[in-house]
Amino acid sequence: MDTEKIIKLDRIVKKFPVGSGYFTALNEVSLEFGRGEFAGLVGPSGSGKTTLLNIIGSLDTPTEGDANVLGKSLIGLNHKDSAKLRNQHIGFIFQTYNLLPVYTVYENVEFTLLLQKMSADQRRKAVLEALEWVGLTDKINSKPAMLSGGESQRVAIARSMVKKPEIVLADEPTANLDSENSHHILQTMKKLNDELKVTFIFATHDEKVMKYLERLISLADGKIISDRMNHTGLKEQK
Repeated sequence: MDTEKIIKLDRIVKKFPVGSGYFTALNEVSLEFGRGEFAGLVGPSGSGKTTLLNIIGSLDTPTEGDANVLGKSLIGLNHKDSAKLRNQHIGFIFQTYNLLPVYTVYENVEFTLLLQKMSADQRRKAVLEALEWVGLTDKINSKPAMLSGGESQRVAIARSMVKKPEIVLADEPTANLDSENSHHILQTMKKLNDELKVTFIFATHDEKVMKYLERLISLADGKIISDRMNHTGLKEQK
């Protein structure tokens, strides 16, 4: 059975000016992702994986080529519509957590909903549900300084998931975590992927993450060098 393709990238090129010339971060990259995938862009630093993730998330635009996300072309998308796409449909998880230190766990997760047209009661229900997903209802009033690295990343996951996005983009989400916490974080994300059919796309060079991924897309020097199903990842989730 064919899976609905919700991300389509066609011959994406991304160039950055360097001195009197330019650096080609992505070179004719074409990819598609289906709904509910648990996939990873893998490769060493400088391979282009984070740049590609940023284009999918409409945080950056390609120099050439076409990017279509959830039926909307990102080429020429204005700032307002780009922000609307991110706010309503795409969640982000970064290695640095990006939690607001003066806010509680509850407030950090709620923050992303303040841009939505939701009542206070609707926001509260969504935040409590998201914190229950990641097992942090007992930390609702804690500030980030009181949390461990693993707990902070779980708050970041709850924040990305609270609006029930269709796509979650995770850039090196376990880089600052030990093996036990990494394992817990990845299990949490796979559970959300299974239960909510959210498409997860990782950018990583962490072997711990790769073991969980169902699809591995390897990049080097801005090009795709392989795209394969990962049977280790299919076993890890069982």
